[in-house]
This record gives sequence, C-alpha cells and structure tokens, in this order.
Amino acid sequence: MLDGPVITDEHVEILLSDLLEHYGYDFTGYSRASLKRRISRLYALDKALSFAEFRYKVIDDQVYFKRFVEQITVNVTEMFRDPSFFRTLREEVLPKLGTYPFIRIWLAGCSTGEEAYSISILLKELNLLHKSLIYATDLNPAVLEKAAQGMFAMGQMKQYSENYILAGGTKDFSSYYTANYSLAKFDEELKSKLIFSTHNLVSDHSFNEFQLILCRNVLIYFDRALQHNVLDLFDSSLDELGYLALGTKETVDFSRIAKRYKRLPGEKIWRKLG
Repeated sequence: MLDGPVITDEHVEILLSDLLEHYGYDFTGYSRASLKRRISRLYALDKALSFAEFRYKVIDDQVYFKRFVEQITVNVTEMFRDPSFFRTLREEVLPKLGTYPFIRIWLAGCSTGEEAYSISILLKELNLLHKSLIYATDLNPAVLEKAAQGMFAMGQMKQYSENYILAGGTKDFSSYYTANYSLAKFDEELKSKLIFSTHNLVSDHSFNEFQLILCRNVLIYFDRALQHNVLDLFDSSLDELGYLALGTKETVDFSRIAKRYKRLPGEKIWRKLG
C-alpha cells in the first residue's frame, strides 16, 4: 500500500483547483469517486513521497502534467468494441446517412483512436468514406498523438478481428493493416478522412454541424449537471434527423433534450426528430 499520506478528498479538490488555475483544465464536473481512484493509482504507481511533492510535480513539471492528465482521462478502448453496436451502425445508421451528399461525424472522447479507425473501416466497406469526414476529438493531446499514428499492438489484432466479424465484417481484417514488428500500422486511406484535434467537452463550444455524434463511455465520468451541459452541446451540434450514440450505461433520458430524440431498438443510439 501507499507509504505516507493517501490521497484524500481534500487533496483531490486542491489538485482540481490547481489544474484550473495553472492550465485552464476544468475537471470540477467530473465524478469525484472516479478521479480519486485514478489519482490514487498514479500516486502509488509513481511512489510520490508526499502529497506536497506530487502536487509540485503536477504544477511545475510539464512532462509530468501531461502524464497526470493522460492517467486521469484515458479511456479503455478497442476496435469494434460492443460489436452489436457497430453492426447497427453498419446496417441501419450509416446507410441512411449515405443518402446525404456529405457526412460529418464527430467522435468525442476518441482516446487512442481505435473507434475512429473502426468507423473509417465501416464507411469504406459501405463505399461512403470518400464523402465523409470524421472529427475525432479528445481533451488529452498525448492520446491524440498516438491516435494519429494509426499503430496498435499486434497482440490485439486477434481480438479486433473477432470483434470486426461479429460487427458484420466480411473481409480479411488483416488487409487493413501492415505488420511492423510488434505493431499493426493501419492504411493511410483509413486515416485520410480522420481529423484528430483537442476539444474540451467541459469548456469548448460546438465547432460544426454533424449527422452523427458518438460519445461512448465518457459521460459516466461526469456529474449530472455536466452531463446535461454536454448533451446540450451535442444537441446544438447535431442536424435534424441526425444520430447520437452513447455508451452502454449512458442515456439522454431525464435530460433537457430527451423530448427531441427517439431511441433505436436495442442500442444506445438516438435519432433527433425533424
């Protein structure tokens, strides 16, 4: 266990106010339990001698600050995670959007990019990639750098291939990447319609109009008030008859926007009413 003091609720509040004051990052609407768990883990992992030392490093060491943000925001992700969700995108959502002259997709909280490349593969197989643009955003610049490289561990490919097939994929999954030692490098064509950029759901505004917005397993880390604000942001960014996709434990029910949305059967996907 930890030597020295453990991370207390008060410590969490001090760090949150430091982040806001020194870096302009506002984590005050994030779930405290989740933040405390992740901060405690990092504190133990890096064997901080005291909270004062830990706090000093976060404020004064830019490299460590990047690590801190990465550790408290990074999402567990994989390609074609929840295959039935991707099957619904493939069979119901994207074909409808295919009737549009151009498709703009916002993937909010894209983490290291596995979901972005999965969507790119679906669009390619439906012959829609040429007229699509996927804006993949995250608060964390470190994960975006990794996402933009389009390289993932070869050890994951067996699982990703199984997910792909369960999501309705019919091609040889390995045709989408080249093996490079222990890494799989995904094709440039898949990357050509991906725009990776930083966007803070807490403080940044809408930056375009979209036909599909995906934000899966991000809202669960926010408190109720922040969830409502982010759903308002998505609502103002989504075209009429556009689609909003959330994570398995997330919902638009009980929010201010609920009346304007109708859920598709089975998955956590809602269509905005015209």
